[in-house]
Amino acid sequence: MQNVGLTGGIAAGKSAVARRLAELGAVLIDADAIARAVVEPGTPGLAAIVEAFGEGILSGDGALDRPALGALVFADGKARETLNSIVHPLVRAEAARLHAEAPEDAVVIQDIPLLVETGQGANFDMVLVVAAPLEERLRRMIQDRGMSEADALARIAAQASDAERAAVADIVIENSGTLEQLRDKVTEIWESLTGGNRHAG
Repeated sequence: MQNVGLTGGIAAGKSAVARRLAELGAVLIDADAIARAVVEPGTPGLAAIVEAFGEGILSGDGALDRPALGALVFADGKARETLNSIVHPLVRAEAARLHAEAPEDAVVIQDIPLLVETGQGANFDMVLVVAAPLEERLRRMIQDRGMSEADALARIAAQASDAERAAVADIVIENSGTLEQLRDKVTEIWESLTGGNRHAG
């Protein structure tokens, strides 16, 4: 089993890389998807967040109001640390469970947005980092996600720098071209990981 970490800054194109790897046959463990699941209504995770931040972070139907919580934690480093101390252990436990269920010959890709920030680089056989120019990331966040420039810059500032990510990367995937070019790069990396002998249909 190969254990590969995948990370990248917000709007760098990490999700597109993860999708392509899954299409090619990787077992994908998506930390963001797990992070959403462990704070669904009725979970201990959501109860712990309400205890830490109050009922104001709940929407009318009792679910987590992500924009309200996001506004709170991105403006306050201490609040962000508190949230991470609740969510990260839950995410890691579930990721470990999924990893244990993967087939012996699998290439397991763990998609972890904060892999560098949480010091997990050494846990993997290989770390892939998706990178894109700052101007392009800002454009995607403002045009595609409807964020203000100030919000977009704050999100980027809250994450590791490109240099910090590059320092733990075994491979940096530059995503400054088309989606097709990105998919081709990912296919090449997959073939090098698997010796070119495992292709998806």
